Amino acid sequence: MARRVLRTATLALVAAFVHVVLLMNAAPSPAAEAFKMGVLDPQEVLEKSKSGKRALDALKEYAKARQKLLTNDEEELKGLDKQLKDQESGLAETQKREKEAKFRAKIQEYQKRTQEFNQELQGKQKELVDDYMKKIAVATKAVAERGGFSLVVDKGSETTLRIVIYSKEILDVTNEVIKEFDKQNK
Repeated sequence: MARRVLRTATLALVAAFVHVVLLMNAAPSPAAEAFKMGVLDPQEVLEKSKSGKRALDALKEYAKARQKLLTNDEEELKGLDKQLKDQESGLAETQKREKEAKFRAKIQEYQKRTQEFNQELQGKQKELVDDYMKKIAVATKAVAERGGFSLVVDKGSETTLRIVIYSKEILDVTNEVIKEFDKQNK
């Protein structure tokens, strides 16, 4: 008897499910018809927008100035190394050890400075990207709302995680977002 009730209940559920599926296919909902999706390359927005170009150029100049300091340190180390090798034969053993110790200390300072520079540069890059991703999101939202998009997906790129493998060119809103971004971030 319990089996018969369970079987009847199961059949009723299956019938209800089939009925709902048939109703959904017979009359599609307006929300499903209005769904519009776009894709965006935020890296391109950063690289091609006026404000993004200025920020990237400033970051490059900063890196260039720091690299110049490191190059000067490197040249100093090369000069000290050459001087040490040239004087090697004329120095007493204690003087030789002292100069070698000073040279090693300079190398360690250089390595530490290089590491600090790289960390500092990575921090500035992350800060720039985080700041611009917020601004890109605002511009993207404006474009999406104006264009009736329900969803805009990050395409990704070769240098980042590729999310979209294929999309039609008509779905790409990158150029519209660049224009909106420039308008919002003069």
